[in-house]
Amino acid sequence: MFELGNLEKDLNVVPFYQRPQVQLIDLPYGQGIPFGFEKISNPEVGIGGAYGAWGRSYDNRSLKDLIEQSTGSPLLDGEQMDLAPLGFIYRHHLPGISDEDHLKIEIEVGARLLQEAASASGWRPEDVDAVLIGTSGPVSESYTEQIAQLAGIREDAIKVSVHKACDGSTGALHLTLNPDLSYNLVSQTNLAQSLYGKKVLVGGIEGLSRFIQKSLDKNALQLFGNGAGVISLIPGKSMEFLVGDTQEVYDEQGVLAVHMYYPHSGMRINGQSMVEVTQSQPNSIRFAGLMHEPENGIPVMMAGPMGMVKLFVRNGVKIVRKVYTSYQEKMNQLGILGKSIEVGIVHHANLKINSLKAKQLNSEGINIPMPWVIREFGNVSAASNMIAFLRELPKMKPGDHILFDGFGAGTYYDVFVVSLGDQAEG
Repeated sequence: MFELGNLEKDLNVVPFYQRPQVQLIDLPYGQGIPFGFEKISNPEVGIGGAYGAWGRSYDNRSLKDLIEQSTGSPLLDGEQMDLAPLGFIYRHHLPGISDEDHLKIEIEVGARLLQEAASASGWRPEDVDAVLIGTSGPVSESYTEQIAQLAGIREDAIKVSVHKACDGSTGALHLTLNPDLSYNLVSQTNLAQSLYGKKVLVGGIEGLSRFIQKSLDKNALQLFGNGAGVISLIPGKSMEFLVGDTQEVYDEQGVLAVHMYYPHSGMRINGQSMVEVTQSQPNSIRFAGLMHEPENGIPVMMAGPMGMVKLFVRNGVKIVRKVYTSYQEKMNQLGILGKSIEVGIVHHANLKINSLKAKQLNSEGINIPMPWVIREFGNVSAASNMIAFLRELPKMKPGDHILFDGFGAGTYYDVFVVSLGDQAEG
């Protein structure tokens, strides 16, 4: 057995719902569903947002009962993961909830977070010009449109759904900022051009408990949980794109196989992007990434944590190295000497992946702080980059250069550097 209790005590991590700034409410389903959120704003750089979770909070010890209940089989000592060193102490799940109630809950949660994120920047919902949401397994095909409508966002505002697994919210932010991004160039609407100077909400909302519990994969059940984060920004004013790149590497072996709960042809054509772009209406757009799907329609199947480490570290280092080189060249072209990236906002897949990635980059002279700041959520897929950004936001200053590093199943990678605040106005 693992000494999880001592590790948790050393880390001194409290459950998310017990954080002093978290507002906790009960959603009226069953005996009441806890939903907590925290609102963050930094007026100096002109960015705000909100993040949170819903469902019961399970620590690493109480998780065992949930897994055995979900799988109908005991969690053996050899199957129990040592989760604290992977960066996870708590996560949120909703066992025993009907699909109908999951739909209602996730729409209510999503709408509330949109309202709170807008409010964090002093906006009313009707002020918002666009909503871009990353989701790995949306509870409905029109989820983004549904939460925007319930939140009171205008019907003519642009709604964008991005399905690139854990890379979804970072991919959405990349679409918002980079007019030369390949996906913007093939879309009927170049989002970065259309949204420049507009009031935009970008986030990741992941009701992972809904479909993870239908999986028999005990690794996935231990790693993932519910979570959401949404930021409010004005592209070109509060945040401006500097350099970046995107990459697709098909997961041939199904190291992290994920069912596609969204429209996609399932076709893979050599030389073409795996992301299908559809625009059913002028203000409704979907970017849907091809996944290596598990057999028999199960939600997710993992080859094991070490398989993920090998897959994401190797490819992740490659694209960060490329973007960092572009960043240095850009600074030289602009004649900006001595400028560096203040912090890297990296997807919290697990701490081992991120530590190995940072170690390899450091060995190459690429020294970017990549703090691990989410221990109360588990792996929350597309929500993690937005939550991590909001937790670092109070420390940020106008003119800071921030690296976003998103990656996810499929596999997909979005890495880019932005400038914040008053420097972005120039």
